[in-house]
Amino acid sequence: MRIGGFQKLTLVDFPGLVAATVFTQGCNFRCGFCHNPELVLPQMCQAFLPAEAVLNFLNDRRGKLQGVVITGGEPTLQRGLLDFIVAVKEMGFAVKLDTNGSHPEVLSSLLEVNLINFVAMDIKTSWAKYAQVTGIECDITKIQESIQIIINSGVPYQLRTTLVKEFCSNDDLSDIQRSIGKADSYVLQPFVISSKMIDTRFSSQSQYTHSEIELLKTKYDRRWALEIT
Repeated sequence: MRIGGFQKLTLVDFPGLVAATVFTQGCNFRCGFCHNPELVLPQMCQAFLPAEAVLNFLNDRRGKLQGVVITGGEPTLQRGLLDFIVAVKEMGFAVKLDTNGSHPEVLSSLLEVNLINFVAMDIKTSWAKYAQVTGIECDITKIQESIQIIINSGVPYQLRTTLVKEFCSNDDLSDIQRSIGKADSYVLQPFVISSKMIDTRFSSQSQYTHSEIELLKTKYDRRWALEIT
């Protein structure tokens, strides 16, 4: 498995648990607002960390850490993902997987054998605008399939959208709501402009103000655990 980065301690990435975060290298999307170009763009990728070194560190932290977050990049592209997760689970750690939902078959296979304790998925925008955000002509049916797999999995989850104003209008968010109507966890993340973004043109995109975000919260089904992170 290609590991492009490793955070030895996080208190915020795995809800309720003290964890470490593994960043996989490589992604099939090119989201303009992505802050991790060194994990996405081949020309910026650095030498990857040996999986064995990461596993050895985790083994030494048994009893101190509770979980491991696997994020990216896009983890479901990794050929060694299953074996890596099995090794982590055998050490007694809970596993959280972050995904863009483009490979529902991988997501389903991991959930079916109880290898995932928590899953988070980004929903970029409405289906009509997906290609504009991701930079590719992605298969929307696979994204939709992943959403349903997650909602029906019985595993704690979080669906989330980064609020790039031009791609998250009221109409866009209404489209997302219709797609995830049964979801009980949906998070709106403020769009943060950064010098590290993959597409610097996104630095001119509009940001929602705090009061505008609060207004958005009132428009949605109260069954949702809608949060601002």
